[in-house]
Amino acid sequence: MAQPRLNRRQLLTAAGGAVVAGSLGFAALGTGADALAAGSRTRVRYWNLFQGGDGANQVAMVDAFRKEHPDIAVKDATLTWGGPYYTKLAMAAAGNRAPELAVMHQGRIPGFAPGRLLDPWDVDLLARYGVREADFNPVLWQRGIVDGKLYALPLDIHVQLSFYRKDVCEKAGLLDADGRLPTVTSQDDWFAVLKAAKAQLKDGQQTLGLHANDQNFCWWFFVAFHQQLGGTYFSDDHTDVTFDTGKATEVLEFFRKHVTDGHVTVGEADAEAFLAGSPFTWEGNWSVPYFNSQKIEYGAQPLPPVFGTPATHAESHSFILPHQAHRGGAANEDAYALAAYMVTHATTWANGGHVPAYLPTFEDPAYLKLAPQNEYSRPAMDHPATEPHIWFAGSTGILAQRMGPIVASSNLGSAKPEAAARRMKAALEQLLAAKNPMDGRTAAQELKGAGA
Repeated sequence: MAQPRLNRRQLLTAAGGAVVAGSLGFAALGTGADALAAGSRTRVRYWNLFQGGDGANQVAMVDAFRKEHPDIAVKDATLTWGGPYYTKLAMAAAGNRAPELAVMHQGRIPGFAPGRLLDPWDVDLLARYGVREADFNPVLWQRGIVDGKLYALPLDIHVQLSFYRKDVCEKAGLLDADGRLPTVTSQDDWFAVLKAAKAQLKDGQQTLGLHANDQNFCWWFFVAFHQQLGGTYFSDDHTDVTFDTGKATEVLEFFRKHVTDGHVTVGEADAEAFLAGSPFTWEGNWSVPYFNSQKIEYGAQPLPPVFGTPATHAESHSFILPHQAHRGGAANEDAYALAAYMVTHATTWANGGHVPAYLPTFEDPAYLKLAPQNEYSRPAMDHPATEPHIWFAGSTGILAQRMGPIVASSNLGSAKPEAAARRMKAALEQLLAAKNPMDGRTAAQELKGAGA
């Protein structure tokens, strides 16, 4: 089935951000000329969006790869996170100026025109480099597959966590004999924990950092608790919205109660409040290096399974092969070697708080010593809550942009939970009927025409 060519407007719209300054050629990669190290056999261009502590960890991993593979010149470039990154990546692939290897949030794969802007992984070639499906969580591996082909090789999952201060929780009598907070399994138990912790605080201190008015966190937290309730979004054939407003209302009422019971101060700088003595905050696992640097005693768990079934929001940094008209040869094989090395040497990456996708890493003694990773990693990997596998989902995607503000309106009290739930369903209906700017097809048409 013939598909329309992508024009510049479609690429800009679909990627969801402005183009980073500079050309799509070597200007995007740095100096360009220094990409070919003296005596190197091949050059592998590698784009990523890792900054801060993540950036330092991935640089260390790439440098270790260079040391073991001196005949491969890796030219890595870190580009602006979010919309600008995906815009540049889409335009580079469409213009046949793509790097050999790049990173993408796994949830963005269905909307990124697999087969046109992305090339599939050769799983047999991956196996030659020691990467096999059996070494990954089945849900995580399957989410990288479109039309029977693997497009996303997972490096990690990054999850939303419930961080707790051990000093406050110990005073409140909440810790077990191992100095950890027992898992709560109901709303009543969770609010009892918050009440006990709040009793230890000074006036004006918040009990929980909830990011009540942040669209991304609001959506991520909703995805987690909605999955705990067994909530769904769309039918398997993407023709109908299956979103249950009753279940959504239950989740939104749970969030709102934190505010009305006085546990959340709207507009509070949640991470800073946690460092200042607030007993709980819900943050991404990327906060681990920051909290570790402050030398406070704390623990971290997946979001509490207050609706009975464990599930915490998870996204995945994954390696992709941006489309190249003539992909193949030594440079392509060396891109496989680099990706496989990064995936199978993930203990360094785990220092940033991320949960390694490569399951044998959980047997590495160095990894098992990491704290608080050793408290949350396995439960989080075993119970990931993910966005629907559809073109408008994924990190910084359209779905979060539409749904997050609606959740926030309920958190803040500007909309009642029931009304917000109805608005969420209406937004899902509009998105399901919308066409992917990448190929001009609705989600149902894409699913029906996959591989045609």
